[in-house]
Amino acid sequence: MKHGQSSQTYTRRTVLSAAAATTAKLAHAAADPIPIIDTHLHLYDPRRPQGVPYPKVPNPPPALPDQYREDVTPLGIVGGIEVEASPWIEDNLWILEIIKNEPIIVGTVGNINPTKPEFRQHLDRYHRNKLFLGIRYGNVWEGDSLGAALDNPEFIANMKAFAQTGLTLEVANPRFDLTAATVRLTDKVPQLRVVLGHLQQLRLPSDKAVLKSYAANLKELRSRDVFAKVSGLPKPDGGQSPWDPASYKPMFDFIWDIFGEDYIVFAAGWSRMPSQPGELPPIERMKNNLKAFRAYLSPKGRPAAEKFFWKNSIAAFRWVERSPQQQALTLRLN
Repeated sequence: MKHGQSSQTYTRRTVLSAAAATTAKLAHAAADPIPIIDTHLHLYDPRRPQGVPYPKVPNPPPALPDQYREDVTPLGIVGGIEVEASPWIEDNLWILEIIKNEPIIVGTVGNINPTKPEFRQHLDRYHRNKLFLGIRYGNVWEGDSLGAALDNPEFIANMKAFAQTGLTLEVANPRFDLTAATVRLTDKVPQLRVVLGHLQQLRLPSDKAVLKSYAANLKELRSRDVFAKVSGLPKPDGGQSPWDPASYKPMFDFIWDIFGEDYIVFAAGWSRMPSQPGELPPIERMKNNLKAFRAYLSPKGRPAAEKFFWKNSIAAFRWVERSPQQQALTLRLN
């Protein structure tokens, strides 16, 4: 403190200086929004001669890479991962063909059934493509059951071969028994890199014993470096708006408390499906989802939000940048 300067004046200047610095930081954050990698979108074209197995609705509109780019770029999404919604093996090739010239799509999580004898042949065919990031298996398609597959030696051998490729296994769709089966799978094949898909869509059980078992399984999976994918907001009970913090915070808190900021990845929930009566258009739902996610993450700070919106997706899926915006992200990790 200079001679003759009161401590009151010094304190006031210090406070004002700190306030100015905080204001500058907030202004910078507003001017520098966090970029987003969307880890879950579906692409399909029902105009193909053979049609599509998904979505199972009459006359669905096409959902193609250029439409995705046009819809999500204004929202700050700089890259997306397609997750295959077709059980037809050749649709893996169709996806790779339609995304190869659209750099906003950083890869695809495909469909190769690991219980089939031809699994390794198909795996060898597709995993050479850098855009093929992994497969999805669990209870997604009719007849699939991860729990039943665990007793099949050929399935376990296929999963061990899959783990050697370094690709990602996405387990979906969420059920309590599927979570328990994933623990058993990682017992047998500990080298697997696993993402739990749509985790927040499984509501917390009211039965305390079931909740305790479910939480224990999730904690065990987290200890094995398994990632949780949060894709959209949980559907609320009692007519609450899903964008009311009171309706989604308990589920988010439950997931966040278990997986922490390093093992959660974000998915935007992009869709081209027409809205049902009384529903918002899909793009408006996405905007509201993002607003709610940002509100939830705001108290946790920018570093945690960056991990959620893009950093963790690199570790979870090992996608390769295809555009300057994506390259800028991966350079920031080095």
